[in-house]
Order: sequence, then C-alpha cells, then structure tokens
Amino acid sequence: MQITNIKTIFNFNQSLLFNEYYNVFILMLISIILSIILLLLSYVLSVQNPDQEKLSSYECGFEPYEDARHKFDVKFYIVAILFIIFDIEAIFLFPWSISLGHLDIIGFWSMIDFIFELGVGFIYVWYMNVLEWE
Repeated sequence: MQITNIKTIFNFNQSLLFNEYYNVFILMLISIILSIILLLLSYVLSVQNPDQEKLSSYECGFEPYEDARHKFDVKFYIVAILFIIFDIEAIFLFPWSISLGHLDIIGFWSMIDFIFELGVGFIYVWYMNVLEWE
C-alpha cells in the first residue's frame, strides 16, 4: 500500500505537488511576465529628458548644492526615528490584541510592560519638546 502511494505521489499527472502548487506557479509566472512587460513599456513610452537638477541627489530638509561642511538641522532624522519606534509599537500591538484570549499571565504582563516603557518614552519626548517646530 505504501509503495503504491509513493508511485502516485511522483506521478506528474496525479502528483500532490502538482495539484497543490499548480495555481501558485501559474500566478507567479503571470506576475513575472506582467512586471517585465510593464517595466519595458514604461521605459520605452516615457520621455527621457534628464537635466542637471533631475540627476542631482535629493536631500530632505536642506539645499544639496551648498558646502558639505555646513551645519544642518537634525530634527528631520529625530522625527523619522520616533516614527519608526512608535510604528513598531503598533506592529506589536495588533497581534497581541488578537491573541489576548490565548495568552497566559506572563504574556499579558510582558506586553503591559512594553506599553509602559513606550509610554514613558513618549512622555519624555513630549517633555523635551522634540516634536515642536520653530
């Protein structure tokens, strides 16, 4: 019985792998072909007219054409770091809130500790006026 099951698994027409992954393979093939077609069409149909300003590097918050040794404002980077920190908090809150009924007491209180520590960080940021713009 076991030998015949192995024969049917490796038979391509009745293969379990073929039946289960055939649709996934077709979807991947269509998506690869479609992305290549769209990439080629966007390159062929677009107007290519670069100038000096379009080819220059773009820096957020200050003019890129000045001297490289001048001081620049760091608030842009601080806001970006704070956004990433509080975005990670939201990423951890969603799965925790969904699986809250299945957690034991250690899982519950460890997440409460995590929320408390991020709350202390937010209060510190607010107290230091990091988000205030002049």
